[in-house]
Amino acid sequence: MHIEDGILSPLACTAWYAAATTFIIPGVMEIKRKVQENLAYKPFLAMVGVGVFVISCMHLPVPVTGSCSHPCGTPLAAIIVGPFATAVISAIVLFFQAIFLGHGGVTTIGANTFSMGIVGGISGYLSWKLLRALGSPIWLAAGVAGFVGDILTYLASAFELALSLHGNVPLVHQWMIFFMGYAPTQLPLAIGEAVFTAAVLQVMVNRRPDLLPGIKFRKKSSQEVKTNGVAR
Repeated sequence: MHIEDGILSPLACTAWYAAATTFIIPGVMEIKRKVQENLAYKPFLAMVGVGVFVISCMHLPVPVTGSCSHPCGTPLAAIIVGPFATAVISAIVLFFQAIFLGHGGVTTIGANTFSMGIVGGISGYLSWKLLRALGSPIWLAAGVAGFVGDILTYLASAFELALSLHGNVPLVHQWMIFFMGYAPTQLPLAIGEAVFTAAVLQVMVNRRPDLLPGIKFRKKSSQEVKTNGVAR
């Protein structure tokens, strides 16, 4: 997903920067509002950002695309802090990865933010909301969100590459060629991200539900609490 400098045209880089900015600006405004409402929100957001940074650093080179394959962490982040805040986190994470780790490029931060932070975050978040509205268990909704967000991140990244590099080949054909370049490494990683997202969110709900005020879950009855207390 970390598209390197020099692969996309200057026009494409500018366009993806503009597209990402339309989500980052409301994200910054949302963060400012939440920080004023709750001072603990800022360090919590920073912790989520560190999580996204670490998860998305674990990359495997994909020579066919001039890019790399890795888990994203943005579906989980979008569930926890919201999709717009996740767009801001992703842009910051991708900047530091480009500058200090050589993952991706500075000119492609807009494109990489759009695929990982916006498409990955929003698709994961919407999958989560839909399945929860249908009564799905938390672990299942989170797992599907992790898988969907991960795969759609790479569909978006492949589309960005195809849009700039398809030449005389039909856009859809080139898009699928790039995506199939990611598939051998990304499919198992997406399954891993599904398991990871489900596990982390379920643990947070069980251990620290106070950190997830926007998530509705079944509270234990007094009888269940007594039973658990006896079991201990």
